[in-house]
This record gives sequence, structure tokens and C-alpha cells, in this order.
Amino acid sequence: MKLGSLLAGFSAICAAAVALVPLGASAQDKPFEGVTVNVITQTGAIQEPLQRRAPDFEKLTGAKINVIAVPFSDLYQKVLTDWASGTNSVDAAVFAPQWMVDYIAGGYLEDLTPRVDADKDIQQDDVGAFFRDFSEKYNGKTYMITLDGDFHMMYYRKDVLEAAGLKVPTTWDEYLAVAKATHGKDMNGDGTPDFGSCIAKKRNAQSYWFVMDVVGAMTQSKGTNQGTFFNTKDMTPLVDNEAFRKALDFLKESTQYGPPDELNLDVSDTRPLFASGRCALNLDWGDVGTIAIDAKQSKVMGKWGAAIMPGSKEVLNWDTGKLEACSAEACPHAVDGVNHAPFAAFGGWGGGINAKAQDKVKDAAYAYFSFMTQPAQSNSDVTIGGTGFNPYRTSQLSYSDLWKGAGMSEDEAKIYLGAINQSMSSPNMILDLRIPQNQKYQQVVLDEAVSRFLAGEIDKEATVKAVADGWNELNDEIGKDQQLEFYKATIGAK
Repeated sequence: MKLGSLLAGFSAICAAAVALVPLGASAQDKPFEGVTVNVITQTGAIQEPLQRRAPDFEKLTGAKINVIAVPFSDLYQKVLTDWASGTNSVDAAVFAPQWMVDYIAGGYLEDLTPRVDADKDIQQDDVGAFFRDFSEKYNGKTYMITLDGDFHMMYYRKDVLEAAGLKVPTTWDEYLAVAKATHGKDMNGDGTPDFGSCIAKKRNAQSYWFVMDVVGAMTQSKGTNQGTFFNTKDMTPLVDNEAFRKALDFLKESTQYGPPDELNLDVSDTRPLFASGRCALNLDWGDVGTIAIDAKQSKVMGKWGAAIMPGSKEVLNWDTGKLEACSAEACPHAVDGVNHAPFAAFGGWGGGINAKAQDKVKDAAYAYFSFMTQPAQSNSDVTIGGTGFNPYRTSQLSYSDLWKGAGMSEDEAKIYLGAINQSMSSPNMILDLRIPQNQKYQQVVLDEAVSRFLAGEIDKEATVKAVADGWNELNDEIGKDQQLEFYKATIGAK
């Protein structure tokens, strides 16, 4: 994109900087000349668009954006340690929105509400309501700028399923049946058997989210404010029950139909596998759709589809811990008898600013995040698979020249964007965990237990016990009553 086109819609950045320009200075002066902003994020996707657009931002404003990249498993602690220790070498971060509660509690995250309210070019009304409310705000104040929209979806090979006479799975049981029926078939014509299912299960990566996809379809059936992690009466983990055990069974069996090294695969591995035509089914975020239309790497163009995550015809009775058949009362949001609970896993990458950064650095950091999220930049970035950014603006969720130019056909867009819209509009969407120290609950306790189970190090009952005990210990350590109030507040439970 040429510099001239980037200037369009950029008045907010200039306006934010105007007060910093000395009286009588030339209009051509760059308001952030000499300012360096250290921005930390994860290595790979997300890092790419931040670095790619930094030189254009520097040409416009004079600010130098220094992108620091670390593995995802280290990101939470790197930010917390830098800010909590008073080192403050990091001025801003692009991270998971559920972590903001810990950074806000410590007084480390800048309140961006006045800046956002005064920023017309950010076009905040176009940002999906879910992301405005969940990914940006805490206690009514805006602390993050949305750069990405995240929740899980299912991807499938239309041609492979049609050839086998199979329907697109709508339940987790059907997913396993389709994965089993298609596993071992040559799906890309290279003479090599391919895989019925591809799910990233690498330790310290993704498995702790995917188990909750399956659990949630059985645990949460009465709407978002019911929740799926804890009992809202007493903060008891919803783990020692038939739903969680069945989810573990699903992950274990699906591994039989995946690549032989699936337990060592991250999404950066499974995405190329799907795009190269080697997977009949795949679970992931929205990135797969944009990778599947990339002519440089996709062998499945016109052959793939996307759908809301599978659901369940049985849901958990919270009192008995048993699964029961869906009924009108138990599953008021069911579609054809199937309870779907799409999971806003992670919630979407967003930018936040260190409250202890220098004022001029804060101004430059905000201007940069504003620049990144404005349609002139974000509309293009969400169509590129390598960015890690997925659609989050309402205007990005219907077929247009934007998608046509990216190589997506109208039929593909109808399926892909339709699945996104169906998930976003679901009254039963699962909100990711956003209580203090949620990273320990998910990335430490849950991830370790599920990974050890899949590796055969512990059995199913030991896995259930490890998660239940670990979560209860954290509740007691942090304060169960406090955590319960936080949890209820984040899901809107009474």
C-alpha cells in the first residue's frame, strides 16, 4: 500500500499529536519525531503486521516502533514481570484480552477511554459489539484497542466429504465419525494417506482451549451468562462430571485420526496441513479461512468450508454431574436438537499501553494502535492469513471487493463469513476465562493435565483430579469469594 493511501483516514493520529507540536512549528513536522515505542507481542503471526506497518507509521509521525517478539507461552509473564518489577522497558503490548484483569489490578495498564472517545477515525461503532465489550473493556472502561477477532470454528473439505457421502458434522460424535471414515484417504493426490482430523495439541500451545470447546457444548446450554468453567453458586470447577470426561475421550480418540506427531503440533503446523489438502477436518480460529484462499500456499481453494463449532445433543445436569438429553427447557438455544456453544477462545489480540510509560510515548503508542485498527489498514490485514488477524469489524463480515480482491469467491465467503456471523450472534457463546490469574488456571493447570493425559502419562481420572484440585487450590490461594464475584461479573451472571 502506498504512503499516500495511508494518509487517508489518518486525521485522528494527527489530532492526537497536535498538542505535542510546538506553537508555530511547521505543519510538515512529525509530531513523534525522536520517540521510540517498545511494543511486545508473540513471535510469528501478530508480530508480522506490527512490524510490516511500523515503517509507514514512522514516515507519517516520526515515531519508531520497536517490536519485541517472544513465544506465546512466555508473553503473559514477560509483560507482567516487566511492569510489576518497575523495569518498564516495555511501553505497550499486544496480548490476550483476558489477561488485562491482572495488569489492571496492579495499576499497570493505561485507561484509554478518553482517547478512544475522542478518536473518530478509529470508527469504534464498526467494531463488533462483542469485541468492544469483552476484548476492550473492564468495569466500563476501555483498556485495549481491538486488532483481531477470535473464536474457534470448524473447517472441512467439501469435496472429501461429498465423495464419501458424509454430511458436515454438527455434533462432536459426528465429528469423530467423519474423521474416522476419512482418515487414511489420499486427499491431495500425492499418493500419501492423509488425516481425518487435524487439531493443534502441542503442550504450552492450544490443547487447553480445544478441550473447553467440547466441554462447553455440554456444560453451557442456557446462554453466555450460565458459564462453563465454574459453578456460579460456589466456584466449584465444572470438571468432575461426565461432560469433562467425554471431552477428554474426544481429544484422545481424535488423535487416532490425526497426524502421527499431532501432540507436537501447534496451529502454525496444522494450518499448512489443511491448506496443503491433508486434513478432512480441522479446528482453529478464523486464520484458516484466509490461508485457504492464498494461491501461494493453498491447494484447497474452492474445496473447503467452515461452520460453527460442533455441539451436543446431551447437556450436563450441574446438580448430578450426569449428561441428559437436550430438551426445550435444558437447551433453549438448540438448533435441530443440537446445543452449540461457540467458544471465544482467547477473544482476539488487542493493544494496551503501560501506565508508567512517558506521556509522549503513550501518545505515540495510542496513535500506532489507532493506525493499526483503522479500516485503511485492518480491512486488508484481516484478509491475509499470515497476519494472525481475523475479521472483527461489522463491515468486514459481508462479501465485498475486500474479500474478492483477496481471492475469496462469493460462495466461500458465504460459508466462511456466515460461520463467523453465526458464532458471533450466538446467545450461547462461551466467554473465555477472565478472572485474576486466569493464565495459571488455563495455561498452567489445565494445559499440563490435558497434555499429560494425551501423552499417556496419566489416565482420565487422574486428569480430572489434577484439574479440579489445581483450580480449587488457586481459588483458595487467591480467595474463592473474590474469584466467584469476578467470574460472575465477567459472564454477566446474577
